Amino acid sequence: MTRSAVDAMMALYDNTTGLWDPDNPGGSWWQNGVALWALAEYMIKSGSRDYLAQAQNTVEIQRAPLEWWPEGGGDFRADSTDDTGWWALAMTSMYQLTSDEEYLNIAKEDEAYMFNYWNTTTCGGGLIWNIPNGTYHNAISNELYLELTATLHNLIPGDTLYLNHSLMEWEWFNDSGMINSQNLVNDGLTDDATQRMNQTNPLGDPVYLETAREIADAVVSSAELVQDGIITEPCASEEECEPNGTAFKGIFIRELAKLDAVLADHPYQAFIQDNAQAAYENARNGSDFYGFLWQGPFDSVTIGSQESAVELMVAAYLQ
Repeated sequence: MTRSAVDAMMALYDNTTGLWDPDNPGGSWWQNGVALWALAEYMIKSGSRDYLAQAQNTVEIQRAPLEWWPEGGGDFRADSTDDTGWWALAMTSMYQLTSDEEYLNIAKEDEAYMFNYWNTTTCGGGLIWNIPNGTYHNAISNELYLELTATLHNLIPGDTLYLNHSLMEWEWFNDSGMINSQNLVNDGLTDDATQRMNQTNPLGDPVYLETAREIADAVVSSAELVQDGIITEPCASEEECEPNGTAFKGIFIRELAKLDAVLADHPYQAFIQDNAQAAYENARNGSDFYGFLWQGPFDSVTIGSQESAVELMVAAYLQ
């Protein structure tokens, strides 16, 4: 099941650009960073290296300065901090996969770039999202930065820099109001630090397990986000969700599996496996492509829907 989903994802791969399904308007550049991250995690957990050459090809091509943001200078330094964060986390997994210091160095470079946009003039801190405009504290940028700094700390013996940045990020995030009274994570804060009420993917913090579990429990028990036991995007259709929304439930499931692995009672294992079984039986076509809703039926495939399926299968069967 897992290998078939990966093979189908790689059927969308374009070797010339290093992107997945590059001509499909239902995809985004950052989703390719997520696809690379998912592929690297699959290879780490499965022991396969069948797609290592393609992963390395993607990094080599896509690390060039971006046409729409040459100011970043390349190495995935984009015009938004969240886009940079997705690719940076993919670099940490590429480092774990290959032991090549170049990938670790890119991740460190990206962390420094993101930290440059830590804003103390509004909302008391936190990363801004939109670099050209210098505005909007969104949850995803700050969640990604939290995970990136924690990951770098765990990868670098004797580190204190990334540990301190991670703790600073968590302290700010936890006090910012983005985690609402229902323990769900709001999309972000406006410049006057008021909440914007758009639910996004809550990434679990592996250090503070009690809070992570409260957030995870809030999601899996949410009538808006879970329907008949299956995680469901709040947007109503693939067209409404694209080009971004189809990727988020796979990202959430991946992070939920990380939390489940460190909890003694593994409270989310059955939930994850039930979602995987539902998607396999209902959302998959004869070519092992996965559609938007894991409840099915299969509608069409995008890199967002397929990488979500890969993350789901890895979470269910390769932890």
